Order: sequence, then structure tokens, then C-alpha cells
Amino acid sequence: MDLKSGYPFWAIRNGLARPRPALDADLDCDVAVVGGGITGALIADELARHGHAVAVLEKRDLGWGSTSASTALLQYEIDTHLVDLARRYGQADAVLAYRACVDAIDWLHERAAGLGRVPFSPCRSLYYASRRRHVRGLREEFAARLRHGIEVEWWEAGDIQAAYGFRAPAAILSRQAAQVDPYRMTLALLQRLARGGTPVHDHEEIAELRATSRRAVLRTVSGFRVRAGHVVLACGYESQRWLRKRVARNRSSYAFVSDPLPPQALGGLVDSLVWETARPYLYLRTTPDHRLLVGGQDDAVDLPARRDARVMAKARKLAARAQELFPHLPLRPAFAWAGTFAETEDGLPWFGTHPQWGPRVLFAMAYGGNGITYSALGAGLLRATLERRPHPLKALFSFGRGR
Repeated sequence: MDLKSGYPFWAIRNGLARPRPALDADLDCDVAVVGGGITGALIADELARHGHAVAVLEKRDLGWGSTSASTALLQYEIDTHLVDLARRYGQADAVLAYRACVDAIDWLHERAAGLGRVPFSPCRSLYYASRRRHVRGLREEFAARLRHGIEVEWWEAGDIQAAYGFRAPAAILSRQAAQVDPYRMTLALLQRLARGGTPVHDHEEIAELRATSRRAVLRTVSGFRVRAGHVVLACGYESQRWLRKRVARNRSSYAFVSDPLPPQALGGLVDSLVWETARPYLYLRTTPDHRLLVGGQDDAVDLPARRDARVMAKARKLAARAQELFPHLPLRPAFAWAGTFAETEDGLPWFGTHPQWGPRVLFAMAYGGNGITYSALGAGLLRATLERRPHPLKALFSFGRGR
């Protein structure tokens, strides 16, 4: 599956990962993690550091799937509002999900800090009302977050204008957010695992998966077998190929980065994520070299050729939208790209076993707008599952939620 189009900025900035040795014999391990993107890397790292014998298999270059196309806005804010999640699953579970995502930002910061030379910047998140009619719902969301101990501020139009220089009727400001280079973090995690003795293999596509009550066996296209106590399928949006029934819908999202801009011209954008209440939403962040990264214009296109053909037109539309907000910034797209992502009906991920496969196969489907945050939570959740310990999010993030 071709997951991206155009020229993803992170891959251009960092270059390809060093090739890993090919699998040249059958392999035995406690846990085989299928997927060498950010989700697989975080899960493999969490398991390995707690004593599990892990192997990582990726069919492309490491990090070269959707991770390289991720815009990596790290937020606790789920695409589904807290108030809407509460109506669907109850207040306790909704608050649990939001507060867990708050904590996941700090967890990711700690992981990045331990790697060295991985750009990770704590920042603010400004969630603004796209239209005046959105203000009432946004205020309800603000009150719910505040009531449950999430640190937020209510900003009026004048506050937004003074800090960011654009007009919007109101906004929620959160101080718990971050931005990261997801591609470099993925490579750093996997390189550290490999140095520590974990088998990490790229260009190893899985041809067959079989699971019994006692173990799981993978057969690669090259003919080797990987025998594991458990398999974690962390193949991003391709994980759905292992299920008879789809659990999410694939969509395409588009993005571009500008040329480097003077930090003083970026103003409050330098240390902020900015996004809006409209759906699909426009979102903005900056890069370590002071480019403005703008994304959005999501659509239902799931065919690589059609997605490829739309990249530059979508980039121009995104630039025009951003230019309306910031007319003083020269926003010519320097690099533009698109990536396939998946979204669930309720905005929550899927982590854990599935009835189709039994207890030896675990899914890591960090779907939705804050996939990296979900991946951080999933790493702990799946470790707890493998160690037969309870986890507070296990039921809510399971395939059985809502039943």
C-alpha cells in the first residue's frame, strides 16, 4: 500500500535510514512487532526496556510509511470533544481518555530526551472557533475540561489578535502540547534497540500469519519464519488487511512547509500548535528551522494516483487559507506532501486482541488526529496485556467498546 505522496519534509530533512541486515534464518522471540514506524518503535522500546525479547519487522525502509508524512502535532486533545465522548461512553471513561493523553505528552518528552538529538519542543495549543456559531459549543467544551482538572484558558478575540495576529471569535488555550520530528524519533528508537541486541529488520514483508492458543508464527515473503509468543501488528493503516471487517476508514490529509521564516515574523506561532473547530480542520505548527507547517484539506481519496495528482492543488489551497490568517507571512509551499491516515467513528484508537485472532495477536491501531499520543498510551496498554496486568484504558480502547 502506497501511504504517501509528494515530498514529506521529515524524510528530506533527515534522509533515509541506514539499511538493516536482512533476515537470513528463522527467528524466535517473545514478541514480534510488525511495523517499523513510530507506533511500532514506541511499543518495541517499551517492551524491550521491561525485559521482553522483541523483534521488529518492517516491509519498507524504517519510518518510511505514514510516519514520514506525519505532521506530528502532539496533543492531549482528541478529535472528538470531551463532552461528546462523555455522552457516548460516560463521563468517567471520557475524562480518563483525556487525562491519559495529557500524561502521554510528558511520557513522550521523557522518551525523546533519552534519545538525544531528537527535536522535541513542549508548546501551547490554540484551538479556535472557526465561526461565531461554534463559540457556544467551544465554551461548553472549555467548561468540561476545566471542571475535570485539565489546565485550559478561555481566550476572547482580542487575546487571539494580540498573541497571534489573526482574528477568531474565541479559543481554548492549552499549555500541554508538543511538537516533534517523528521520523528522527522513530529512527533513534529503532537504532537504540538494534544496538542493544534487538533484531530490527527492514524490507521484510509478512506473507502469512498463523496463531494458535500457544504461539504465533509469521512467514516472510523471503521464506523465513518468525515464531513468537505474541505478535503485535503495528502496521499503521495497513493493519486492517488482517481483519475481515474494516474498523476505520482511510482518508488522505495534505500538508506543506514554507521556506524558513524570521522567528520575529512568526511571533506566537513559534511555540504553538494552532487548529480550528471546523471539520476537516486547518492546523499549523513550526519546524526547528522556523518553517511554518500547514496541514488539512482532508478528503476521502484512498487511491495513490488520485492523491498524488492533488498534492500541489491542495497545498495552494492550504497556503491561501493560512495567508488569510497571516497575510504578513510569505507562505510559498517549499515542500508539499500527502499521507493516508485512518479515522474511527468515535476518534479513539484500537489496542488489544481481536476475536478473529485470539490471544496471541495484538493490534496497535493508533488511528485519529493524535496518533503518536495514542501510540504512547498503547505501548503501556499492550505491555500490561502481555504481562497479564489490568490497565485503565483496556476496555475503552478495545474492539469491544460500546457493546
